Amino acid sequence: MGFFDKLKRAFSGEETKQASEEEQKYEHGLQKSRKTFGDKLNELFANFRSVDEEFFEELEETLIEADVGFETAVKISDELKEEVKLRNAKDKKAVTQAIIEKLVSLYEAEGKVEENDLHFAAEGPTVFLFVGVNGVGKTTTIGKLAHRLKAEGKKVLLAAADTFRAGAIEQLVEWGKRVDVTVVSKPEGSDPAAVVFDAVQKAKTESYDILLVDTAGRLQNKVNLMNELAKIERVITRELPAQPQEVLLALDATTGQNALTQAKQFKEVTKVTGIVLTKLDGTARGGIVLAIRNELHLPVKLVGLGEKMDDLRDFEPEEFVYGLFKGLI
Repeated sequence: MGFFDKLKRAFSGEETKQASEEEQKYEHGLQKSRKTFGDKLNELFANFRSVDEEFFEELEETLIEADVGFETAVKISDELKEEVKLRNAKDKKAVTQAIIEKLVSLYEAEGKVEENDLHFAAEGPTVFLFVGVNGVGKTTTIGKLAHRLKAEGKKVLLAAADTFRAGAIEQLVEWGKRVDVTVVSKPEGSDPAAVVFDAVQKAKTESYDILLVDTAGRLQNKVNLMNELAKIERVITRELPAQPQEVLLALDATTGQNALTQAKQFKEVTKVTGIVLTKLDGTARGGIVLAIRNELHLPVKLVGLGEKMDDLRDFEPEEFVYGLFKGLI
């Protein structure tokens, strides 16, 4: 059953099967976002009189407030005008269902060629480069991913290449101890590319499966950051031509539209291959995932759905949409 049909069954009360562990994770993790979507749409419909121009203007504002993004909100509103005419939808329930279905179908259409899986090298070490501003949960994500990969039987190495932020190296080293994974580091202020070079050499000579690289995220000086990341990537590619497999941008879901702005800026300084959306469980701004897909065309690859070690999950588009919209109205 596709998630569109699954949603319809949920709306009609037919969905009775026991939810899987993954479904439960998403349903629980998206509670705040689901409530906010519902509150905002219910507020809109509380003042529902007729489907006129004023209604669509209010719908746009409601969707923007729900962090689905300006472009997405306008697109949904414009397409919905045609949809409502086609269906001749006039009552509250019909228009509500049309809105939800339009959100879901737009989300589904934008993601047809999206690859949410992490890519691993066929042979030799796989390198994942992590980028993102300070405070978004980048280092914690690396630690949790290292824990998961190690539990899967992979030999994991970490590189502390964020050498400028006070405490960044110590934080990653601490995570290494916590999950029993080796960390390559140099003193604070060292050349990040030199750290990465040492880590790549170690990964090659000691047959590591995965190298996870933490980097600085000083967006206030984009030229320096661009040069630094380019140098790191050159070091990696020179030693391992097929790497890095992923350049993952960590974004804090609780910052809403600010996360979207950060993503646009990072796309300018490096070739981002995917998004890690942290703290999704702690925010009412889950709509940002719709904006990321529709406006940035970047795949979300990992999401943080809690503070526990195993709460870093692969992003499942179907479970996300189901968790966001189930029981909405």
